Amino acid sequence: MTTAICPGSFDPVTYGHVDIIKRAAGMFDKVIVAVLVNVQKKPWFTIEERTNLLKKAMAGIENVEIVGFDGLLVDFAATNNANVIVKGLRAISDFEYEFQMALTNNKLNQDIETVFLTTSAENMYLSSSIVKQVGLLGGDISPFVPECVHDEILLRIRQRSKQNEN
Repeated sequence: MTTAICPGSFDPVTYGHVDIIKRAAGMFDKVIVAVLVNVQKKPWFTIEERTNLLKKAMAGIENVEIVGFDGLLVDFAATNNANVIVKGLRAISDFEYEFQMALTNNKLNQDIETVFLTTSAENMYLSSSIVKQVGLLGGDISPFVPECVHDEILLRIRQRSKQNEN
């Protein structure tokens, strides 16, 4: 059985994330979506909230498990008997960073391979940051996020917008 890890901050989950996770689920026996704590980012949603949003967005896909984690990705992968890390790429700029991370992860654990999936053309521009920016400026985020989590994300955007006003 091949288990893959699909890591990310998912703050919030977008159609781009869903696309990569679904495609990975079609390639591997089991996909663990690892919602990470990134000390370099200030998330809008707690790790528990992000995990719950992803569970809603990925409901019905039997071989996908959503969990939160903190620490080294290769340690998390080894603990979960995963030998593949799946990363989505939108642009050349993503590749440079992700390639560096893949080489570092391989140096830390040579049993773990990184597989890159290019984002579908309709999602190439999409990022969580864009969703937040569009939402804060009053734009419609429905084309960017799964319907099942849209209202929760919109509520958080309204809360953040009110905080910024004060």
